Amino acid sequence: MSSTRSVSEILSRAASANAKFNIFTSLRSQSQIEQSFKIPKDGPLHGKTVAIKDNIVTTQEPTTCSSKILSDYNSPFDATVVTLLESAGAMTLGKTNMDEFGMGSGTTHSHYGATLNPLFPDTPTITGGSSGGSAAAVAADLCDIALGTDTGGSVRLPAAYTGVLGFKPTYGRLSRWGVVAYAQSLDTVGILSKDIELIRQTYNVLNKFDSNDPTSMSNQLRSKINEVSQQKQKLRIGIVNEFNLDNLSTEVQKIWKQVVDQLLEHHDIVPVSMPTLKYALPAYYTIAPAEAASNLARYDGIRYGYRSDDDKHHYAQTRSTGFGGEVQNRILLGNYNLNSDSYKNHFLKAQNLRNAIKSQFDHVFKFPNFLSNNKPAQDGVDLIISPVAMSNAPSLHVFQNQTPTESYTNDAFTVPASLAGLPAISVPWASEIKSSPIGIQIMGQYGDDEQVLSFAQSLNKLNTV
Repeated sequence: MSSTRSVSEILSRAASANAKFNIFTSLRSQSQIEQSFKIPKDGPLHGKTVAIKDNIVTTQEPTTCSSKILSDYNSPFDATVVTLLESAGAMTLGKTNMDEFGMGSGTTHSHYGATLNPLFPDTPTITGGSSGGSAAAVAADLCDIALGTDTGGSVRLPAAYTGVLGFKPTYGRLSRWGVVAYAQSLDTVGILSKDIELIRQTYNVLNKFDSNDPTSMSNQLRSKINEVSQQKQKLRIGIVNEFNLDNLSTEVQKIWKQVVDQLLEHHDIVPVSMPTLKYALPAYYTIAPAEAASNLARYDGIRYGYRSDDDKHHYAQTRSTGFGGEVQNRILLGNYNLNSDSYKNHFLKAQNLRNAIKSQFDHVFKFPNFLSNNKPAQDGVDLIISPVAMSNAPSLHVFQNQTPTESYTNDAFTVPASLAGLPAISVPWASEIKSSPIGIQIMGQYGDDEQVLSFAQSLNKLNTV
């Protein structure tokens, strides 16, 4: 993109796709994007187009989190990740649709309506969530890169359903300054693209310490990890016994076996036992709603965003009409988990389970976790692989008729890495069902992002979607 015409063309394509698939919540004007060309740049992402999930703040368009309660909210500053991208030469096209405040796995819980999967133009099909707009923008070739956020799989699941790459770095690697909080101990900025090398370049641009973010990994720890990090040609790869692979759909089971058979030709694959992983989903759906209930208490209609006209019951009416049903459900669940009767029996037990899951990962991986006193296993694994989801992308009708329990189990394979703060990526793998790829997940030890990206690159070469 180096001309006025190309800017015009890409905006025209974006507007056309948006009308059909509901991908963007806002698009920048041609003049706003052309402004990028007036500043000489030689950055590593010069000329690359990027879409930003609508819970990452920007100054040039509203940040709504796809919620009525934040309608028309304009941030006075750009998120650190946005500043870094644009300083590296990337051009922001606009903001993408999402599940409201990141709560959902289909991008169907949005004030603006559901985002549809561009791989299925004739059958309304979900993109996965909550970063479905970002995944759809990449899948439809509307941008080179998209930013999402991953709390329990919200980058990896949409990537799997739309046939693109979706990378969740180690928690703390990328700045959260300017990311609207859903669950602050889990929220991680992620990167989506069709090009693994472009994901690596984007990661290198964003992988910086940020003093504004109290959860940002220190430069000292980054250096310590870099000193021992090394990429290997032959890897020891683990498959977790406790992942219920028998419940995979027939198509995913078939693809999964193909992937494992191909990897066996080049690597050692071993079973690993992690008994606490069967409690990962209950722990996640206790911790995340509790943090959400606390974070979303600030939306009262007084300081910013939507405000109810009912002066007598202002606070209650603002929140009951400003938040969608899924967000209200999770706030209620979170408040229940934090009340005096449930705190000890639910929330603290979930935190203990989370620590146990982290500890088991430490005892399975060969690479050390520098935040832990646990010793790495001498005969441990370099990486862990699994499917990203139980099935291919379901139709919108099927997904909307799932029970809450069925919907929540979509995250069964992705939540463990989120609870432990580990790097993980979804790599697309072609399916025999037309236009319906699946995602293969690669997980690494805390801080071992380079090994995850290197293996993703080699896995990506084995199959082309």
